[in-house]
Amino acid sequence: MSSAAGRRAGDGRTGGRAAPPVWPGAPTPLGARCRTGPDGTRGTNFALWAGGAEAVELCLFDDDGAETRLPLTELTHEIWHGFVPGTGPGQRYGYRVHGRWDPWTGARWNPAKLLLDPYARAVDGDFALPPETYGHVRDWPQQHVADTVRDERDSAPHVPKGVVVRDDDDWSDDRRPKTPWQDSVLYELHVKGFTKLHPGVPEHLRGTYAGLAHPAAVDHLVRLGVTAVELLPVHQFAHEDHLLRRGLTNYWGYNSIGYFAPHAGYSSSGTTGQQVGEFKRMVRALHAAGIEVILDVVYNHTAEAGELGPTLSLKGIDNRGYYRLQSDARRYTDYTGCGNTLHVVQPQVLRLITDSLRYWVTEMGVDGFRFDLAAALARSLHDVDMLSPFLAVIAQDPVLRRVKLIAEPWDVGSGGYQVGSFPPLWTEWNDRYRDAVRDFWRGALPDVRDLGYRLSGSSDLYAWGGRRPYASVNFVTAHDGFTLRDLVSYERKHNEANGEGNRDGTHDNRSWNGGTEGESDDPEVNAVRLRRLRGLLTTLLLSTGVPMLVAGDEMGRTQGGNNNAYCQDNATSWLDWTLPDDPGRAQLLALTRRLIALRHRHPVLRRRAFFSGRPQGADGLRDLAWFGPGGTEMTEADWYAPSATLALYLSGRDIPGRDERGEPVTDDSFLAVLHAGPEPLDFPLPGPPWARSYARVLDTALDDQTTAPGTEHPGGSVLPVGARSVVLLRVTG
Repeated sequence: MSSAAGRRAGDGRTGGRAAPPVWPGAPTPLGARCRTGPDGTRGTNFALWAGGAEAVELCLFDDDGAETRLPLTELTHEIWHGFVPGTGPGQRYGYRVHGRWDPWTGARWNPAKLLLDPYARAVDGDFALPPETYGHVRDWPQQHVADTVRDERDSAPHVPKGVVVRDDDDWSDDRRPKTPWQDSVLYELHVKGFTKLHPGVPEHLRGTYAGLAHPAAVDHLVRLGVTAVELLPVHQFAHEDHLLRRGLTNYWGYNSIGYFAPHAGYSSSGTTGQQVGEFKRMVRALHAAGIEVILDVVYNHTAEAGELGPTLSLKGIDNRGYYRLQSDARRYTDYTGCGNTLHVVQPQVLRLITDSLRYWVTEMGVDGFRFDLAAALARSLHDVDMLSPFLAVIAQDPVLRRVKLIAEPWDVGSGGYQVGSFPPLWTEWNDRYRDAVRDFWRGALPDVRDLGYRLSGSSDLYAWGGRRPYASVNFVTAHDGFTLRDLVSYERKHNEANGEGNRDGTHDNRSWNGGTEGESDDPEVNAVRLRRLRGLLTTLLLSTGVPMLVAGDEMGRTQGGNNNAYCQDNATSWLDWTLPDDPGRAQLLALTRRLIALRHRHPVLRRRAFFSGRPQGADGLRDLAWFGPGGTEMTEADWYAPSATLALYLSGRDIPGRDERGEPVTDDSFLAVLHAGPEPLDFPLPGPPWARSYARVLDTALDDQTTAPGTEHPGGSVLPVGARSVVLLRVTG
């Protein structure tokens, strides 16, 4: 510690103002919590874990930005703590942490940098990332060692501050939907993008938590029939320096810096604690409509990047304690592609993550989490380990084991691809489903084995350890990649607006544009595209597992071929609500609503157990049967051959499980014919024991999807199936 820093830490004054007293306080809970002192005085208890630090200053800021520094002298198990009487909600604060500067051993303490409390529950201000926010001298002449030279400039005027918030919310009037996994339909959306252009949401609320809670926004979700919104990151996040220099921002938000704070940029009511109440009101409004709230969370890395990144919070509190470092401790281990990886096997890091998760469940009302790059969290020393501390803690936690847990089951490190490997309690984004369905509908599937598994719940991946079909979150598109409309309109990515020379984003899109790249005025091209859109949506919503839609796909949203729109906070990413101007988009929305309603009505489409494929009675009828383009049952050889047609029979006669009254679950039986070929098909319908007759329920070859086709067909007759379409039939006899 420098002598100047020592004097500053000791005198407790800034600018001639008398500092408030600091009482010992308590080491728990971590963060800033409003409390009553021993003599009944109201105030705030501040507690910060800073392993290895030599001194910690609590820095309080008034409305004019003037700073008062208060040394925390109480230290309990590496937690620095103190109670400041007279402080309360709305108080802005941060920390300065003193210690050694020795990047060669991973020590990067720098008291010139104001640090955000990892437990701050609200954040006020923006991360502009000028040079003062870096712990090292960015413009050092010898750039190869620039990160080893400490920058002594004060960062406080340039960084956001934590905010003390109230603790007295009452959730007694809230009713969580608690939708069973097998009944769930997920809807991935961006808080800002969903309402930014919504004409029914008042302009001052668009793009905010309050906008998403507005009746006009909730009405769309209810009429669509989804059971849960999966929100792209809403933890406080920062924008990367390279984006800010190009005049862009991190729109998606996968760059977290505050794991307890709702992102202030989505607040319509204020940023000195008001964002917390606004988020809670949004959750209540969605719950009242029967919709669960799932958060996309990024605990695998932070916005501090690697050794050349800024010093905003954890890096300056205890760099070696919070981050995985290489054997050369100056460098960071990077399993995320973002410069750093949190060291989750460290008890304090594990505590930070689990405390955050419990906070969002118990105090913010959310119903579950989707974990970005979850394989990085499951690593022990190096390898991904399904017995890792993180997974073990989640499995035994009385709060977290009861909520919805979704893994993105990969990271960018060696051995990081773990689809099908997460333990019971977890569901997974199933990218093998995405790839198989995309390939089938573009005519590039080498054989239909993989497609059969994906349509029926991916038993090859999940039928172990007590897992169920709903362990598979089925999706065709996600925020990362083409939208559904772009999937049928572009064969190449068009990411020039991102400013990276079109090098960013995946090259493996598995898309087909129908012969014309991009938007087209050709009616025939557009007709084919609409059919393929309807086929993709229908396949997704008829498949066994948990379907996930991306906001806007039900209305034909386009990003102009940008498959990595993470930095496009503009009309490229915002939902376009001008449905009346495009009949095709309106028809697509009507079809999506019909499909989701059909799924909700029929338990055979949302099974809780895998199909057996074995006869269920004396007549030889099986719970699942497969048919090729000739209307005959698939042989072993058929599965190993390419085909543009696959039909599956779903029996509703013997569905495993019982209803709430303990009665057997029965349903209608269905035959779905998926035909991706460019020419119409005459499909011979299977006769007894499968069915004596069928009624056509849905036909995606039809432009008008507002009413059911309803045509009856006897078993053994020939069914005309349109090119690139799905026909769903109900067994009537």
